[in-house]
Amino acid sequence: MAISEAKLRAAIDGFVDPYLKQTLEQANAVRSVALDADRVVVKIELGFPTIGYTHKLQSALQRHLVAADLDVALTLELASRIVPHAVQRNLKPLAGVKNIVAVASGKGGVGKSTVAVNLALAWAAGGAQVGILDADIYGPSQPLMLGLTGQHPSSADGKHIQPLQAHGLSAMSIGFLVDPAQAVVWRGPMVTQALSQLLSDTDWGELDYLVVDMPPGTGDIQLTLAQRVPVAGAIIVTTPQDIALADARKGLAMFEKVSVPVLGIIENMSLHVCSHCGHVDHIFGAGGGARLAAEFGVTLLGELPLDAAIREQADGGCPTVVAEPDGARASGYIEAARHAAAALARRTRDRSALFPKIVVEDT
Repeated sequence: MAISEAKLRAAIDGFVDPYLKQTLEQANAVRSVALDADRVVVKIELGFPTIGYTHKLQSALQRHLVAADLDVALTLELASRIVPHAVQRNLKPLAGVKNIVAVASGKGGVGKSTVAVNLALAWAAGGAQVGILDADIYGPSQPLMLGLTGQHPSSADGKHIQPLQAHGLSAMSIGFLVDPAQAVVWRGPMVTQALSQLLSDTDWGELDYLVVDMPPGTGDIQLTLAQRVPVAGAIIVTTPQDIALADARKGLAMFEKVSVPVLGIIENMSLHVCSHCGHVDHIFGAGGGARLAAEFGVTLLGELPLDAAIREQADGGCPTVVAEPDGARASGYIEAARHAAAALARRTRDRSALFPKIVVEDT
């Protein structure tokens, strides 16, 4: 029996992408559907990095067609189109940078910098051009995590700084410019001025995402940064512990105050798996991130483990996403990164026609 092309297109349009949480029709993602006998070739373009996602999406879409009583063999051609998002009123986007994403926490010690660098690396692995700005003046972590300790950026014209490169990321940190053994003893205005210069004087080139690893807390420095940096969206990192959740609430409130959309919450140190016996223990409690996300109506992007290997990889300058890209530890960061990028893409859908097309082909 011949397959109705109209029924086939309707079924494909009605598929709900698990990251966008929209139908492909709502996301305006289907570029073409070509039917030849019992084989169909579908071209889809999504608003987030897609390298590594083709097989998963093809399998899910194939099951969806079978459930719709459509007996066809599916070939999927997947690409991504990453577009800029609107920023806070009265702030201009940074030249060449499509989206600035702040990774923040209400308090220190929750693993924010480890999460930030692995999210950046996950987006880069997905095919995006990515940079990371270490905005923690008092305690910069990214030089160590990226294996760049002791290296210094250059400037060809004495005005613009060339970011350092590591694992496919462009990176800038005050840690590249000061003696790592010396404490930075600066007052708030000096810190915010230094960060503004690091952001604007760095020659970032063309980036799809610039991840800003924010300093912990919600004081004057953090508020000033949130007001000055043209941020497309923020990600809040917390642990399940009640005291961390209380401070994470303040972080959410801060971004709401400056009209920065919160893309979601990542619960770090969600559980611990004993390396000897495999026993799972919720050391800091359970379900706190989910409750906080529900309270504020945002997405829980991921629940990441407390794992000695993750710490060792970051301390060794080779974070988890590049140390074991196909491993279970990295998959948590990759999933969280896709959910976050998809949340940002949902916000840009209605404006995407205004911007040039950026295509990243999957392999």
